[in-house]
Amino acid sequence: MPLKKRSPQWPWQGLLVLILVGMAAGLWFATQRVHYEWRWERVPQYFLYQADEPQVAPAAGTVQAIHGDGATRTVDIAPATGGAPLQVTVASSSLQVKVGDTVAADDDIGTTPHWRIGPLTQGLWITIWLSFVSGFIGLIIGLITGLCRLSPNPTLRGLAVLYIELIRGTPLLVQIFIFYFFIGTVLNLDRIVAGVGALALFAGAYIAEIVRAGIQSIPRGQSEAARSLGMSSTETMLHIVLPQAFKRVLPPLAGQFISLIKDSSLVSVIAITDLTKSGREIITSSFATFEIWFTVALLYLLVTSVLSQLLFWLERRFARSD
Repeated sequence: MPLKKRSPQWPWQGLLVLILVGMAAGLWFATQRVHYEWRWERVPQYFLYQADEPQVAPAAGTVQAIHGDGATRTVDIAPATGGAPLQVTVASSSLQVKVGDTVAADDDIGTTPHWRIGPLTQGLWITIWLSFVSGFIGLIIGLITGLCRLSPNPTLRGLAVLYIELIRGTPLLVQIFIFYFFIGTVLNLDRIVAGVGALALFAGAYIAEIVRAGIQSIPRGQSEAARSLGMSSTETMLHIVLPQAFKRVLPPLAGQFISLIKDSSLVSVIAITDLTKSGREIITSSFATFEIWFTVALLYLLVTSVLSQLLFWLERRFARSD
């Protein structure tokens, strides 16, 4: 029997290209309708910029000599109390003294340029750090809660159900406010700790249900076989059930961690300078509204895409080990 001829793919690929071109044209048309003056040249400075750091006289004295003829100058200051000359290096264009001038301690001599991290880079780092820490803690909370959810002990099972339903039934924004203004005030918590705690508890409730579903998807015969070999309930769970369940729940866990990165933007309401809050602060001073929000969105997309590819690689690696 002849093999079925594979249908050509180029029409569908051409359709994809047409859709993407149409989306790009629609975006361009929308920007023309709003009559907005784009200022993309302002964006790079919010990632990394060069700032002038003042250089002052280390002690009172007299300018004895000035060396150098390039981009920098070295100023020799003879201390009024005597001793070896003190040297200060500054940019040539910023030099504010000449030979023979008398200077007091902490008088400005000039400046030196230094590269500094911009607010978008700082906000991106805070977002990644918050997401990683809260995700790790949330994974531990979810694992413990998921096991309690399946426990035959009615107390543990009831507490797990109460926690899951309470967290899943209320908005994250409300939980952040409660955690910061109520629990944070009672326990005197820093806003960073309150933000991490709220995100971890929120993620833990959803991870608990993912863990529960993964454990229940493992055939009961696996546990019965392990018990027949003399393994305890704890050993069966750690060595037999959980490794198999982890492979099955990796895709929904990936989705939960990606959602956590995006949900972390809500901590900006309690004055944590994450990526979203950094974007808002930049807009108030630069008025580059669309450029900054598009940049912020692309940064979130970059982080979630990298995490998605990493988890996809883990999923394929585990699949090959089966």
